[in-house]
Amino acid sequence: MSFFSEFKEFAVKGNVVDLAVGVIIGGAFGKIVDSLVGDVIMPVVSKIFGGLDFSNYFIPLAGQTATTLAEAKKAGAVLAYGSFITVSLNFIILAFVIFLMIKQINRLKREPAAAPAPSEPPPTPEDIQLLREIRDSLKR
Repeated sequence: MSFFSEFKEFAVKGNVVDLAVGVIIGGAFGKIVDSLVGDVIMPVVSKIFGGLDFSNYFIPLAGQTATTLAEAKKAGAVLAYGSFITVSLNFIILAFVIFLMIKQINRLKREPAAAPAPSEPPPTPEDIQLLREIRDSLKR
């Protein structure tokens, strides 16, 4: 088997394709969560806490006097703990959403199939019937 045909066989296996689809969808889902946190949740948190903006919380490490994170990064190294808080919140929300999705999938898998109507008992297997006939004939 040549190298290319072996690679082709590997690349078209279901697991590799499923993984690729999962990574692509995961990346897109990550962007949705980033937008949800940055554009919906963080402004509400900021409003509740009186204008709190985590994105501009940083500690200058090079003696900068900048007021925004972008300006401070241009001037030197910074410890941007506000960005870390935002990314951590993104992770918690993403993990929670995935947990809810997996929980729902597991619940759907556990639902029992519809049971057959109990109107008549299942037929007796042929070997059991034969054994009963032998037993009855020996009794006589």
